[in-house]
Amino acid sequence: MADALVQIFLERLLDTLSEQARYVNEFRDQFERLQSELQLMQSYLADADRLKRKSENQTLRKVMADLRELIYEAEDILADCQLQPRDDDQLSNGWLTCIHPPNLSFQYQTGKRLREINDKITHIKQNMSSFLNVQFFYRTDTIGARNDPQSRWSGPVYDHTQVVGLEGDTRKIKDWLFEAKGGIVSIGIVGMGGLGKTTIAQKVFNDREIENWFERKMWVSVSQTFTEEHIMRSMLRNLGDANVGDDKGELLTKIHQYLLGKRYLIVMDDVWGEELAWWRRIYEGLPKEKASSIIITTRNGSVAKKMGVQEARIHIPKFLSEHDSWLLFRKIAFAATGGECMYPSLVDVGKEIVEKCKGLPLAIKAVGGMMLYKPPSYPEWKRTANNFRDELVENDNSVMASLQLSYNELPPYLKSCFLSFSLYPEDCVIRKEQLVYWWVGEGFVPLRNGRSSIGAGEDCFAGLTNRCLVEVVDKTYNKMISTCKIHDMVRDLVIRVAREDAFFRPNTMNCRHLGIKSDMERKQLMSNLKLRALLSTNKTAEVNNIASSIATKFSECHYLRVLDISRSVFEMPLDGLLSQIGFLQHLTYLCLSNTHPLIQLPPSLKKLHNLQILDVSYCQNLKMLPSYVLSFNQLRALDVSHCGSLNYLPKGLGGLLNLEVLLGFRPARSVQSEGCRISELKNLTRLRKLGLQLTCGDEIGDNEVNALVNLGELLFLSISCFDSHGSDLIAKINELYPPEQLDELCLNFYPGKASPIWLNPVSLPMLRYLSVSSGNLAELHESFLGVNNAVWKIEALMFESLSNLGIEWTMLQGVMPSLQIVSASWCPELDSFPIEDVGFRGGIWTREDHMHQN
Repeated sequence: MADALVQIFLERLLDTLSEQARYVNEFRDQFERLQSELQLMQSYLADADRLKRKSENQTLRKVMADLRELIYEAEDILADCQLQPRDDDQLSNGWLTCIHPPNLSFQYQTGKRLREINDKITHIKQNMSSFLNVQFFYRTDTIGARNDPQSRWSGPVYDHTQVVGLEGDTRKIKDWLFEAKGGIVSIGIVGMGGLGKTTIAQKVFNDREIENWFERKMWVSVSQTFTEEHIMRSMLRNLGDANVGDDKGELLTKIHQYLLGKRYLIVMDDVWGEELAWWRRIYEGLPKEKASSIIITTRNGSVAKKMGVQEARIHIPKFLSEHDSWLLFRKIAFAATGGECMYPSLVDVGKEIVEKCKGLPLAIKAVGGMMLYKPPSYPEWKRTANNFRDELVENDNSVMASLQLSYNELPPYLKSCFLSFSLYPEDCVIRKEQLVYWWVGEGFVPLRNGRSSIGAGEDCFAGLTNRCLVEVVDKTYNKMISTCKIHDMVRDLVIRVAREDAFFRPNTMNCRHLGIKSDMERKQLMSNLKLRALLSTNKTAEVNNIASSIATKFSECHYLRVLDISRSVFEMPLDGLLSQIGFLQHLTYLCLSNTHPLIQLPPSLKKLHNLQILDVSYCQNLKMLPSYVLSFNQLRALDVSHCGSLNYLPKGLGGLLNLEVLLGFRPARSVQSEGCRISELKNLTRLRKLGLQLTCGDEIGDNEVNALVNLGELLFLSISCFDSHGSDLIAKINELYPPEQLDELCLNFYPGKASPIWLNPVSLPMLRYLSVSSGNLAELHESFLGVNNAVWKIEALMFESLSNLGIEWTMLQGVMPSLQIVSASWCPELDSFPIEDVGFRGGIWTREDHMHQN
């Protein structure tokens, strides 16, 4: 991973040197020498990394490992030099004081260490030259792709719901399910990894006919390290019961009660071990009086049989045909042109690549996603085909060879992002926001002049999902990905590479990235000066229980950049723990979401001057945000959403000019003189996402109604009026015009009977996504239907829990010609909407559905 580390470090170093920063000038000569040496060798690092992996030459492996360690150390030195002491904070601990107050010892030791690092890197460059048989020279076209680090497609272009060649498989499974007359029918889907077993089960599980047939559905991912208790708690979560306080002995009884008298479907996905006593106990506790079903996916046929599947109910998916393989590849590799290859010269070499995948869907998706990012050049495609052939020589498993090739071909910055998945346990569902914030906080995201760092992080996420290295779990109503996971074979690759390159070595001292676990060991944290990221990586609805002996060691990891302790319970008082975290002056991302009982942030956190992201969402007991937050000038994201006890944010928030994301903003009322008024938002011209919490009219002054209209970067706006009171709020919202370039709008608990006057295609001509949920809305303002033949550009629309809203489908369709997706639930007054059971069960209509119906 040396090429990724060098690119990240060079970008940070170049930016720092260009700032003419006083605190770096002391060592400018050494930093510039370091920059020059790394630029000279950068073109060849990817080749060296690849050769290191394939070669048995231990010397080259050691050379690359040494280079990696030197880059990390140089980055730490640069970070130390960037710390700027303030008059009120003289860094009393003394270990980081650099230029002011003068610290001659620090300056001497730092200068000496930089010279040693430079000498060692010069020696490494000479060794690399002899191993690779190359002559190093300066190449301006390969300096970390600094001018254009992002790839061709910075947003999602491939529809992950598309499936090729599995229609017969899903039909067969569905027929078996519908044939069940009584008791429990067990069905097995058996085959090698990457064959599409889980995909088939997902298509059946999410099918509309299946949805209507079964009254209860449960999907359980059975990892290799599962426990019986984990399985049962997962089943209960599927049934809407996430009570973590239940005694283990009560779990099966509760499951039985929930399913009694119901027709249910259970999917046990990816079962491995043949020790199945746990399954027999669960199976015996399930009610069997109605025609219910169980689907088991496994690589081992004997496992399915031991779980009660008869031979006649075992389905073994076939490899994709040559036609279907090429079709699946085209849908991904040429997604930008609707799945059609517009370059005849690429057809033969494309089919050559597909043929090497041997009909395995996971392999085809991986190489298809990789080729999506390749220029339509025959030499480039032929080079990739040859590299695939070489990987197959190293590993005759088509799936693993395709995945390794996909990793090799990633841009350096995406390699670091990809290896982040090594921290998460098997089958863990991961929030996109946590990944993006982590990548931004640790500096994985490429720097661009004036570019939104959060937006660049989201582009990195899209780069991995488009390459089919990351699987989609949940999407919002507008098909935006909210959670994800990785296939177990992808995880095997990630863990192997992460261990080889010292990204994640959980059982070793001085690990650089760690996931927080209840059973963590103190030795992993004790004075760990290498640790960069420490994150809560527990599975959904699971809580970490952290002992005091572990929590007190967090603050010893002085170079920590990323700390996410969300969904964790600590033995020691939370305020005591946070006081110690104040010593982590390199911290850029701090997440305290869902930590209880967080009542206030201690004064010690004011030392975190480098903080870029602060997340205290879902802290219901948090009463105030301290005024020192206003000194966090580098803050990019502030999330205080779902903090029910928080009345307002501190006055002066408008001075945080770098804010890109502000969620949960509750304006101060006129009598709350210490709070931030909504008018301050006018200064936050870099805002891309804004979440407003409004409760009464005097939160918006008569001269403040233009607070949003000039926010030229704002793309997402959420307005929630939960627990609002007073009719004057409706009038104020009517005057609170959003900026016209808004891309997505969410209205929650809107108190008015008619929609806001500005909710029309003239005022919001660029709006593509609209969500309206709960509240009193009964009709849409006449301007909503357009003036002077104006029509909406809305592509996705959601109405939810609007019991009084009445509108005809034909009328809506007339003003929304671009509409692709409609999601509606609990809206009984909607007329003629093309969704089954709109008033009760709800549903989603897509344009594809309409095409099928016709």
